[in-house]
Amino acid sequence: MREKLVVASGNAHKLREIQEIFPFFEVVSQKQAGFSGEVEETGTTFEENALLKAEAVAKALGVTALADDSGICAVALDGAPGIYSARYAGGHGDDKANRDLLIKNLEGKADRSAYFKSAIALVYPDGRKFVVEGRTYGKVLFEEDGDGGFGYDCIFYSDDLKKSFGQATPEEKNSVSHRYRALKKLYELLDGDLTKGEKQ
Repeated sequence: MREKLVVASGNAHKLREIQEIFPFFEVVSQKQAGFSGEVEETGTTFEENALLKAEAVAKALGVTALADDSGICAVALDGAPGIYSARYAGGHGDDKANRDLLIKNLEGKADRSAYFKSAIALVYPDGRKFVVEGRTYGKVLFEEDGDGGFGYDCIFYSDDLKKSFGQATPEEKNSVSHRYRALKKLYELLDGDLTKGEKQ
């Protein structure tokens, strides 16, 4: 029987990616675990927001909770949309409007380089915490390319894959993604055992 890993998120896309990257755990959303509250992301960095979410769920449920906060950062826009990636165009989660606005804001910019960043926080019930980050580099395309992935994937050309995340298979994306790299760091930090902190 696989051990449960409670993820402080209701984002089905993120949950699926984490499950694909960690197939040996049963990834459970905060709602499935019994957390129905909304955590206000008042942090000014990805790391702060990830910690806010993980700490809230860990404290409320008395479980080890993992949270991810991630987004795309365009170099020519001083790192925007950054932590506001999900609500860049105003409404939360309007992926098409967010993509269109990013493309518009990069009009006339010579530098279209960008990176996705993911901050992962793991918080134990006793308050101990770990925070890691992962990045994947590329550039923002002039138009959408492919219908795979979610969010900004179809306008992000990956330097690693030599194609957009929208054209990549889930396996290809997960092998180089910011989320994969952050989760890999966390897993290695805990010597390949996410329950290590509970056993000490």
